[in-house]
Amino acid sequence: MYAITPDEADTDLLLAKVEAALQGGVSILQYRNKQAKHRLQVQQAQVILALCRQYNVPLIINDSVKLCLMLDADGVHLGADDGKLSDVREILGADKILGASCYNRFDLALTAQQAGASYVAFGACFASATKPNAPVAPLSLFEQARERLQVPAVAIGGITLENADQAIQASADAIAVVGALFNLEEKVSLGSEANLSVQEIARQFSRFFDVC
Repeated sequence: MYAITPDEADTDLLLAKVEAALQGGVSILQYRNKQAKHRLQVQQAQVILALCRQYNVPLIINDSVKLCLMLDADGVHLGADDGKLSDVREILGADKILGASCYNRFDLALTAQQAGASYVAFGACFASATKPNAPVAPLSLFEQARERLQVPAVAIGGITLENADQAIQASADAIAVVGALFNLEEKVSLGSEANLSVQEIARQFSRFFDVC
């Protein structure tokens, strides 16, 4: 269960949501706030890192190698335009986690693995409110990943309690969730998540890996 934080300006509210997710069994957390300015990102990432340390859960920083190193977070996740992966691996060293978005392209995953990525992410696997214009990534990519990659493959994009098992059954090593976990105000689009707490939703997502 890989949780990605929402664009939330209220740090106290964000921290409460993150702690609830951690209590629900999230295995790895990515701090991502595209709308925040740098100062707020630093403030939020600092308090979230302290919380992740308390729960012994790795914290990944979205996009910013600088912020990752500044805080000594556990790693960074990069998109295709966020820097050359081999250069970033050299900067981070061998011990940090390096994630790479590969969208719907298996060739990018092969290149990322060669460049030192710790894991790759394919998506959007389903229609995504977070990235509505994201290319569709067929679930068959995860079967390819299982056969040809030595690093884990993460499913991302539009994942809910209703479809998570499809990605896991397709051989995804992890599922990354944003809206279906944190954006409870968007109840109309969340299906069975609508009446659940962040903690309980995280717990139910985590349970997929206990039975699959």
